[in-house]
Amino acid sequence: MGVRTIATRLDSDAKRGLLLVSPTAVYVLLLLAAPLAAVVTFSFWTQDFLTIDRSFTLDNYREAFTDPLYRVLMIRSLVISGIVTVVTVVLAFPIAYFVSFYVPPERKALWIFLITIPFWTSYLLRVFLWKVILGFNGVLNSGLISLGLIDEPITFILYNANAVVITLAHAFAPFTILPIYVALEKIDRSLLEASRDLGENRVTTFFRVTLPLAMPGVIAATLIVFIPTIGDYVTPRLVGGPNGLMIANMIQTQFLKLNNAPMGATLAVLAMCAVTAISLIFVLMNRRYLR
Repeated sequence: MGVRTIATRLDSDAKRGLLLVSPTAVYVLLLLAAPLAAVVTFSFWTQDFLTIDRSFTLDNYREAFTDPLYRVLMIRSLVISGIVTVVTVVLAFPIAYFVSFYVPPERKALWIFLITIPFWTSYLLRVFLWKVILGFNGVLNSGLISLGLIDEPITFILYNANAVVITLAHAFAPFTILPIYVALEKIDRSLLEASRDLGENRVTTFFRVTLPLAMPGVIAATLIVFIPTIGDYVTPRLVGGPNGLMIANMIQTQFLKLNNAPMGATLAVLAMCAVTAISLIFVLMNRRYLR
C-alpha cells in the first residue's frame, strides 16, 4: 500500500469522522456557545431601563469588584458550595463504600435503585419538604419538643445558610454516591489482598490503596456537586432567607426585577470564571491520580 493510498484513506476517515461529529458540534454551538457568547457580550454593555447602550465599557466589572454586596454574595456562594460539597462527599463515601464492598453482588442493583429514589420526585417538592421539616413548627422541632429534648423551637436551621447547606446536601447526595461507587467497583480486590499480605492493616490499606484509587470518583463527585450548587437560586430563595441568598439570586434579580441585564451578565461571567478556576484545580488533581 503506497503512501498516497494511506493518505487518501486517512483523509476519507477524517471526513467521515467530521461528518459524524458535525451535528453534535452544531447543536453545542447553538445551545451552549452562542448563549454564552451573548452573556459575555452583554457584560460589556450598559442598560438604562429599556435602553441598552452597546458601547464597550468595563463599568459593570468595576462595580462588581467595588460594591461590597456583590463581593459578599460571591464569597458566600463559594463558601456554601464548598461546605455542601465537603458534607455531601464525606457522607456519601461510606454509603458507596458499603454498597461496593459489603453488599452481595446480587443485591447491589437493588441498593443503587434505592439510592436513586429521590430522583422520582421534583427538586422543588424536595426543597419545600425540607422547609416543612426545618420550620419553626416543623417536623424536627415538634419531634424534639415532644421528646423533651428542647424547650423551644430551634431557629438556626431555617432561613439561613445552614438550611441551604442541609437542603442542597440532600438534593445532590445521589449524584455524589454514584460516581464514588463506580470508582470503588473498578478497584482490583487483589490489590487490597496484596496490601494485607504485606503487613498493612485495614485502616492503612484504606488510606494507602483504596482511597487513592477511588480519588477519580471522589473528584468527579466533587465537581458534580460544586458546579451546579454555586448557581442554585431556588433553594436559597425558599429556605435561605436574607442570610442565605447567593450570587445566583442577585443575577436573577438583575435580569428580572432591576431590568439590568448587563450587570446580571457581568455577575454571571464572574461566577463562571470562579467556578472554572476552582474546577481546573480539581481536574489537574484528577489527572495526577489517573497517571
